[in-house]
Amino acid sequence: MSRSRLSTAGSSSSALSERADQNHINLPRSSASVAKSRRSFSVSSAGGSRSSTPRLETTFGPLHSTVTTITTAEGEVEYEHDRTASMSSYRSFSDSREDLCGGSRHGSLPRSLAHSDSLDFFKSRSRGSYSSSSTLSQPSSYHSNSSEPQALVFVENVSAQLLCKICHKVYKDPIIMSCGHSFCRRCSKSVDACPVDNKKMKLVLPNLTVSDQVGALFIHCRYGCRLSASHPGEYEVNPSGCPFTVKLSERKTHEESCQYAPISCPNNPNCPIMLRLHLEEHLKLCKNIKCPNNKYGCSFVGDQESQVQHSANCKYEFVKGFLQVTDEKIIKLHSAIKQRDEENNFLRSMLSKTAERVDDLEKSFEIKLDVLSNNQTKLVEELREFRQDTVMINNQLQDLNTRLHMGNIGSFDPQQIFKCKGTFVGHTGPVWCLCVHGDYLFSGSSDKQIKVWDTATNYKCQKTLEGHEGIVLALTAYGDKLFSGAADCTIKVWSIDTLEELASISAHENPVCTLVCANNMLFSGSLKSIKVWNVERANIRFHQELQGLNHWVRALVSHNNFLYSGSYQTIKIWDVLTLECKHVLQTSGGSVYSIAVTNHHIVCGTYENCIHVWDIRNHEPVAQLTGHVGIVYALAVLSTPEQTKVFSASYDRSLRVWSMENMICTQTLIRHQGSVVALAVSRGRVFSGGVDFTVKVWQ
Repeated sequence: MSRSRLSTAGSSSSALSERADQNHINLPRSSASVAKSRRSFSVSSAGGSRSSTPRLETTFGPLHSTVTTITTAEGEVEYEHDRTASMSSYRSFSDSREDLCGGSRHGSLPRSLAHSDSLDFFKSRSRGSYSSSSTLSQPSSYHSNSSEPQALVFVENVSAQLLCKICHKVYKDPIIMSCGHSFCRRCSKSVDACPVDNKKMKLVLPNLTVSDQVGALFIHCRYGCRLSASHPGEYEVNPSGCPFTVKLSERKTHEESCQYAPISCPNNPNCPIMLRLHLEEHLKLCKNIKCPNNKYGCSFVGDQESQVQHSANCKYEFVKGFLQVTDEKIIKLHSAIKQRDEENNFLRSMLSKTAERVDDLEKSFEIKLDVLSNNQTKLVEELREFRQDTVMINNQLQDLNTRLHMGNIGSFDPQQIFKCKGTFVGHTGPVWCLCVHGDYLFSGSSDKQIKVWDTATNYKCQKTLEGHEGIVLALTAYGDKLFSGAADCTIKVWSIDTLEELASISAHENPVCTLVCANNMLFSGSLKSIKVWNVERANIRFHQELQGLNHWVRALVSHNNFLYSGSYQTIKIWDVLTLECKHVLQTSGGSVYSIAVTNHHIVCGTYENCIHVWDIRNHEPVAQLTGHVGIVYALAVLSTPEQTKVFSASYDRSLRVWSMENMICTQTLIRHQGSVVALAVSRGRVFSGGVDFTVKVWQ
């Protein structure tokens, strides 16, 4: 078949469009529907006899329906079908009398539609790849669900502008490259440089304009094509196949309902393959017709006559109504499930958006937090300058007091001001406990080490004691020995003279939280337990366990033959000589974390930020000191003949100085960069340890 005979669809469509306009009928370019009118088209084979040549007549009726009648020597075959917008049958037939008489370029299209001839195409599909006898094969913008190639025969010659420069075929999924040229997406991955200008290229974006142009090309239905005998590997129009032409982009829609598509019998797949237009005739003779109630479980199979007889007595007919109702309910349930799935998907998308919003808020919060931290740093610097000014003023007041005293006019005693004199740095973890013995300061840390600091001469670390396998939580000195307790549940004994380990014992089943010595005995606190150890001799020996404790014992203090222990909302006072509980003080601030005892008061720090004060003689509450905004981890007493001061260390990173004469805070010390958890006092100096890995000296 020549190429000129495949290019008449344009003229046919224009002639039909003109006649449609004369009759005021709207015919879209991609549709063959005719509303409220009936028109007939007959096509005869050029050069053949009218009596022996099959005649195909298509009648267009209302509501987008058509009736096609095929007349042959054997008789007539009529079928009715619904047409889609992509069938465009008017592009395959001419409405001109001249075309029917032999002048039409489509005159040779409708020939014999015998069943065996119609299947020639389908038998030859596996002989080679699909190509076009008019131009090229494999369009660019059309995507088929089938993995095998499909035959393509274009109605008109394809413009060279729609051909890929690499594969020389019609564009398939065209993309624009960085060189400015367009290629098939797959072809662009097979080369590194542009074949036109030999430049390196990369993907920029899809070429939607070319995709639309390729999709608008008209092709013959795949079921109207066959392998060409004269051009191996190419396809040509099959006169016995589907006569319709469609847009390449609408090919799938047409071929899904094409009357020339091969199908199998719905009753039995063993029946021979047939065209869709022969299905109705086959069903009249098929002996594998299933009962209409087959979907409910009926297994009857027979011809149409026996099927009618069976339907009258089918046992499923009696429950058909119930089964239909059940099916409807199932369909409704499936619909409800689908709706719920859509709602769930919507909620998931909303949740995803919410999560993104939360992430954005977190980032914004972090930025604001950084700003606040910078502002805080500036405020700390300003506060440090203010303290320096305060120290200067205090020195001036002292000078003034000296002058007044020398002149016997009177004296003035300004408020004592503490300031940071230095920082010990060396630990690689938070400092949890401190102990002073002579000129040595011992510090225990999360790094499982005990460091020995010289506080008399060079203020440097003299030695690091290692041996614990857990966080060092408690330190106390007695005589020439240092005792340490840790989270590894052990107590170790160290020589202060040689700074060597003397002994180690497994003391508790839980971490050792606190240690204190009195009357040649060592007291250790843990979970609901206080154990008493005899340390009079070189070896440490277990002596007794104190009972009646309700929670962790985090604080132990010895004063004037009494032992003070703190646990949950309770302070117990024990006689060191008899080891009996003499009195119990109740608190309301949660667990007791720290205890300090002066000559007149019992002071404790609690979980709920408060400091409670009792009279040491009658054990009556005296005051409740407030000001901290975190747990009060440690307390220390600094006594002079003139006054007694109590230092408190807190989670809020501050130390406070309290005057026990008037129960007020006289100074707040802020130099640590984290919580302050340990205190020790020696020779008018106060040492503080914090989670910022440092020990600071105040005086």
